[in-house]
Amino acid sequence: MELTIYNKKNGLDYTLCGEYYLPNLLPLQIEEKEIGIWGMRHLRYIKQHKKVRYTNLLTTGKLNAYLVEIDERAQNMKAMLIKQIYEHEGVNEMLKERNQMEWVQRMNNIRNRAEEIINREIICK
Repeated sequence: MELTIYNKKNGLDYTLCGEYYLPNLLPLQIEEKEIGIWGMRHLRYIKQHKKVRYTNLLTTGKLNAYLVEIDERAQNMKAMLIKQIYEHEGVNEMLKERNQMEWVQRMNNIRNRAEEIINREIICK
């Protein structure tokens, strides 16, 4: 009997253990990249609400890459939204020089709105 065999139907390798062939189910050695805040938020969401998607990503070894991509998209979207809203509402350096507290309040408001949009459009989908 052969020590290892390959099954073309399911794409798995099997190793002989005693009298039985058992599948080699070790996780793939994939480079793990660091996941940011948005990736972690999406991970929490899919664990709670999209269990099938989470399980599929986890078992195929694509979870980390998926979360890194979500995190990058969210960061880019946040920067773009803040810039667009900042310009649209006329929050500028003149306001910052004239009235710092109002500038801080308006920038915090803009940041919070951008984060809410990201939560709705990317994280909770």
